[in-house]
Amino acid sequence: MPRRTRAETMQETRQKLMRSARSAFADKGFFETSMDDLTSAAGFTRGALYHQFGDKKGLFAAVVDEIDAEMADRARAIAKQEGSVWAALLAEGGAYIEMALDPEVQRIVLRDGPAVLGDPALWPSQNRCLDATREAITHLVNQGVLRPVDIEAASRLLNGAALNAALWLASCDDPATMLPKAQEAFRMLAEGLLAPELH
Repeated sequence: MPRRTRAETMQETRQKLMRSARSAFADKGFFETSMDDLTSAAGFTRGALYHQFGDKKGLFAAVVDEIDAEMADRARAIAKQEGSVWAALLAEGGAYIEMALDPEVQRIVLRDGPAVLGDPALWPSQNRCLDATREAITHLVNQGVLRPVDIEAASRLLNGAALNAALWLASCDDPATMLPKAQEAFRMLAEGLLAPELH
């Protein structure tokens, strides 16, 4: 059996710490999770965590980025099932909002994420979501589906609407009941951009 390279060993360590952290942060939350919770379950010392991520916050940021990227991938997969760019845009936003019901997403990304990492609009994973929204808006404006609108402004507002709806659901008392209301409001906001003849 060939010996693993240093890079492979470091990658394996990183993955084990990430798995351990996802479980601990989902179960206890960022603030109640200790360094020992993060390292002992993965079978490493604190030194491995410091070397890979700098500190607990660095590890948390990596976990948030991983989960948020998975959320974006899931939303895009749902959008691809639609027959038009417009329907895909609505489906992707609605799917992102619905993910606020997932306990791991709710606890790590939507509740603890902003408290620990600050404004979600500045997270790298949110910029990936914004890029996808911007691409869809550009296409829809060019095809005349949407009225002439500033693409950057429309993209940021729609992306922000989905994110803030998810943040709201994660903190409300009955997210399952509020979900269809949030999705409907998102759809109505988006429809305000449609060209008049398509209303």
